[in-house]
Amino acid sequence: MSSNLKYLSLGILVFQTTSLVLTMRYSRTLKEEGPRYLSSTAVVVAELLKIMACILLVYKDSKCSLRALNRILHDEILNKPMETLKLAIPSGIYTLQNNLLYVALSNLDAATYQVTYQLKILTTALFSVSMLSKKLGVYQWLSLVILMTGVAFVQWPSDSQEPDSKELSAGSQFVGLMAVLTACFSSGFAGVYFEKILKETKQSVWIRNIQLGFFGSIFGLMGVYIYDGELVSKNGFFQGYNQLTWIVVILQCLFPWSHPCNNSYFPIWL
Repeated sequence: MSSNLKYLSLGILVFQTTSLVLTMRYSRTLKEEGPRYLSSTAVVVAELLKIMACILLVYKDSKCSLRALNRILHDEILNKPMETLKLAIPSGIYTLQNNLLYVALSNLDAATYQVTYQLKILTTALFSVSMLSKKLGVYQWLSLVILMTGVAFVQWPSDSQEPDSKELSAGSQFVGLMAVLTACFSSGFAGVYFEKILKETKQSVWIRNIQLGFFGSIFGLMGVYIYDGELVSKNGFFQGYNQLTWIVVILQCLFPWSHPCNNSYFPIWL
């Protein structure tokens, strides 16, 4: 039963990851009348939805009692400010990472992004070895070498590409590549840091995700104000939102249930 559940979870994760990448890429390249939706606001909305979903799960775990829910949130979050503040670091990194993924998919095709982003497996493994003193076997190191080789081949320039197209797309491809590489390192560090916090405390992963979402919303709103404040004041917070945008937001809300902390090293430790 546990083996079947494991492979079912893997299948769902693969479907979820693939659908998120494809829909996010399509939403960022789709040409429509009017302003395009702001990725910074989409990140904030996803964080708020994650908080709501986690609160519902805590409510379910507390036997659907509002009094018990209120006590748990008060005791585990408000009465433990230092424990809550520990989540500010990974939360800020996750917020940066989520914004970088929009930048990457706006400048890279979905296949290149998906393969390159798997370098998060390598960064997570390295941070796990250095921060958690985990040991990798020979086959795991060999798998990482094969992964790096595959990513290098994907980035290898194609001779079939037109010269004019190369000149026009070189700058955007470089921006996209730098964005996804930065996201890989942030994913590895924040994921291992979050795992370390989970192992050192007895708080549930849902409470931790509420704390992450709280700080993520704050950092996200700061990003909206700094980078897109004028556009928001002119066209509104939900400018350019359509059904596809909401699908992307919901998928992004569900995709990091484990945040990058769980899915980034999933293939290695499975």
